[in-house]
Amino acid sequence: MSAAREQARKEIAFCEAILAKGGLNVLTETFRGVADIAAWDHYPPGDVFDPQSNAQWFYHCHPAEEGAAEHGHFHCFLRPEGPEGPIHHLVAIGVDAHGRLLRLFTVNQWVVGDDWADAEATIALLPRFDMQMPSPSYLVNRWLTAIFAAYEDEIVALVRRRDATIAAHDPPQGVPAREDRALEVTSEWALPA
Repeated sequence: MSAAREQARKEIAFCEAILAKGGLNVLTETFRGVADIAAWDHYPPGDVFDPQSNAQWFYHCHPAEEGAAEHGHFHCFLRPEGPEGPIHHLVAIGVDAHGRLLRLFTVNQWVVGDDWADAEATIALLPRFDMQMPSPSYLVNRWLTAIFAAYEDEIVALVRRRDATIAAHDPPQGVPAREDRALEVTSEWALPA
């Protein structure tokens, strides 16, 4: 394992340990001040955007399914030209109800309605995801940034697999593959147990 990946994994553990000291985790910090958590809503409201790096994220969950380990996921983006410019989805980070990482995955374009960038253009944006904002929690933002560094190889492979999956997809006639609602998750990597 590279020194950078090892350092990023230490940062993930550090952020989790500091939060745990206060009985918190990345989700309790993301939901701070929220009385009712609703499926599909973005948390925190209005998303988190770093004007220096142009990184952006939001968390949301789907309606609860019995037996599902995943509570929801962080959708991570980059806006290379600033807040009014194109937005590119990089990866989603699935967590359990205690904020523990379960999986990384990519989605089809229709899911997030981003501005499409092919795999190599998306991969070039990955190192720019550096969230240094105080809200909703500096530790959550550093945790997300560290995920990108710790799992860079896995995310790169997922983005390439995303494009291969879409290229191989056979949508109904007249429906572009990136708009076919039958194809939602385009690649996935689960944290080893």
